[in-house]
Amino acid sequence: MNVKADSEARRSREGNGKGRPAREEEFVPKIDVTIAGIHFQNPVMTASGTFGYGQEFVHLIDLNQLGGICVKGISAEPMAGNAPPRIYETESGMLNAIGLQNVGARKFLEEKLPFLRTLRARCLVNVFGYSTEDYVRCIEILNDGEGIDGYELNISCPNTRCGGMVYGNDPKLTEEVVAAAKKAARYPVIVKLSPNVTDITATARAAEAAGADALSLVNTFVGMAIDVESRTPRVSNITAGLSGPAIKPVAVRMVYQTYHAVKIPLIGIGGIASAQDALEFIISGAQAVQVGTANFYGPQTALHAVEGIRDYCQRKRLHLAELVGSLKTPGDGAGRPGES
Repeated sequence: MNVKADSEARRSREGNGKGRPAREEEFVPKIDVTIAGIHFQNPVMTASGTFGYGQEFVHLIDLNQLGGICVKGISAEPMAGNAPPRIYETESGMLNAIGLQNVGARKFLEEKLPFLRTLRARCLVNVFGYSTEDYVRCIEILNDGEGIDGYELNISCPNTRCGGMVYGNDPKLTEEVVAAAKKAARYPVIVKLSPNVTDITATARAAEAAGADALSLVNTFVGMAIDVESRTPRVSNITAGLSGPAIKPVAVRMVYQTYHAVKIPLIGIGGIASAQDALEFIISGAQAVQVGTANFYGPQTALHAVEGIRDYCQRKRLHLAELVGSLKTPGDGAGRPGES
């Protein structure tokens, strides 16, 4: 009989001899993710239009703990945006019609990118235009910037009077602008899809066919609000983009549908205000998420989501990759069709 081995086994079962049970080896989940060749230290980013150029939040949160920052929409030339009023709070959400106010591509490279380059968080630049030529020109200017990790092609913004949303509503135009952008781009191209369509999978497939490296979905929904006393619109643009918790169930459904329609990675957006919200998107098929409206009232939301996702994965003893698309539905199991 091996007395030493028997003694060690007994100590392992009974604990450390001080009345405490032996600790199970701690599980350390992997929550990093690679999308379109870009490695993110975690799957939580901030959404375009809700986080400025990043530096505005430096005194509020540790930006280096984010997976990525998607800066507000950038156009080839500066844009003043819409006249006020441009924001109106709604039940469980917010209407905004900022009109893509921005400093323009050249000033972004000179004034904003140097700071973003110092961060561990990855930098995605949201790109906007009124024509295919506009998108290409903006990308060609931005290509000179060191520190950009990828482009998010905004073909879906509903708060301007023309431009982006036209592309996002027509699969043929989607394919046209994505192909042109992809040809011009030095960095990976992630296409941001509009929810204001009959079938989001049609535009998703068109973007994939044109060479998109990944998709982010969804942008805001077209909405409006009226002051009944004056019988005037609450925002000067009349219609505006609805965001916030009100849109989350529809956004989750669209991510789920798109996950089963394309092969490229997805980034989920829409009303995320907690780790549980983020996990819904991930389980439905998104590899990463973006926190948007919550940044206005809870700047720590994205970091809380990171910690919550890590805690969940540790508790379930799962790595992030095992959660993506893992929704269990009656009769068909989990994952994309054909996957085990």
